[in-house]
Amino acid sequence: MQINFIYFNDTGREVKVHPATFINGCTGLKEPIKHLEQRLFELPEGTFPWVKMWDYGEVGLVF
Repeated sequence: MQINFIYFNDTGREVKVHPATFINGCTGLKEPIKHLEQRLFELPEGTFPWVKMWDYGEVGLVF
């Protein structure tokens, strides 16, 4: 049995999904989540959603 988690992006910015999100069986689209878009993630049984966000400002991360 999988657990469904829906993330709704109301940040006003594009939200990137960390690649490690998918290493333990979580499934979902890997593309960035646009403003006002919702994204479904399916988590393996016995796990729970955890959201960590970094704020790089309006411009984003610059290398």
